Amino acid sequence: MNKILIALLLFVSTNLLAQNPFEKEILAYEKQDSLSMPTKGQVLFLGSSSFRLWKTFDADMKGMPAAFNRGFGGSTLADALYYFDRMVVKYQPKWVIMYEGDNDIARGKSPQVIAAEYDEFVSRLAKQVPGAKLVFVAARPSLARTALVDKQRELNALIKAKRGYFIDMHSPFYLADGTLMQDIFVADKLHLNEKGYVIFAKQIQDFMIKNIK
Repeated sequence: MNKILIALLLFVSTNLLAQNPFEKEILAYEKQDSLSMPTKGQVLFLGSSSFRLWKTFDADMKGMPAAFNRGFGGSTLADALYYFDRMVVKYQPKWVIMYEGDNDIARGKSPQVIAAEYDEFVSRLAKQVPGAKLVFVAARPSLARTALVDKQRELNALIKAKRGYFIDMHSPFYLADGTLMQDIFVADKLHLNEKGYVIFAKQIQDFMIKNIK
């Protein structure tokens, strides 16, 4: 009987991972929450690896309104919707600062479809976390995805036009002559290094100081 139960649990867990590759990360966050659950009304950072790899997050948030980071893998807006109940609703945050859209474009999804998914996220947030405010952090450029810059800008423009809260995370990485900074990425030319995160953090800090009390 025990062997059958173990086999069934393995089957279920394997299928969950097949459906969504971030299940292990989400389960790890849930284990963390079981030991120390963030209090309600905080600032939730939800997004992909630009959040997950933010090593100086705690130091950068010092002196800011209470915030916690739930970045996971190379997630997309569809993944944020998939885990909405487990990664948003249960925390009942006052603000959600989201970084999604970059990976979505890289996987071939159009800016229009991503913007529609954003609208769905807004709708769910309004229904399930009344009063919570959503901030969209613009898709940022990278040396690895220079071919996608126009689509990133199109997505950013679509979201900004909705007149919600928006943080420009695209233009700060360009020099005065319009060229993308070369020394702000790690070896994969996609993710930010320490210098890149100084710029990344400052954009968010400036927004929080101005808008979140």
